Amino acid sequence: MTTLANFFDTSNSHWKRIPAGNSFDYPIDYWMLILGHDKESGRIDFLTRWAPNSYCHYHRHLGETTSVVIEGEHHLQCESPTETYTKVRRPGSVSHAPAGDFHMEKGGPNGSLLFFTMECRDKYAFEILDNGGNIIAALKCSDFVAGTY
Repeated sequence: MTTLANFFDTSNSHWKRIPAGNSFDYPIDYWMLILGHDKESGRIDFLTRWAPNSYCHYHRHLGETTSVVIEGEHHLQCESPTETYTKVRRPGSVSHAPAGDFHMEKGGPNGSLLFFTMECRDKYAFEILDNGGNIIAALKCSDFVAGTY
């Protein structure tokens, strides 16, 4: 059976594993691969792979973001001033999010693989947050593209 994953041969690519750090009380285990970027427009395309039942850091994107689930089941927990809700996305699911939403992402029982295209605004790509929603780190677009984070 042909799946979306068959269209991405990343076997010779250098994935960057993102370290969890010591300040988090949830399992963090994910990798990122930059596919390309356009410095003039601020657009960055990348893949992210989650280990089974593992999260990336609690964060928010600082630019508009579109994502496509390529493999696995992907869990997204979003927070707004009025509610917290969870979505389960499956292969082929496409999502578009405005800048600034706070969220947690987690791979399902077999992990997940997603394609992202994201806009960088004001030189920053992401803010990493603590459990209270306070900013503990901000990742510059240039550092994200270079893999120096």
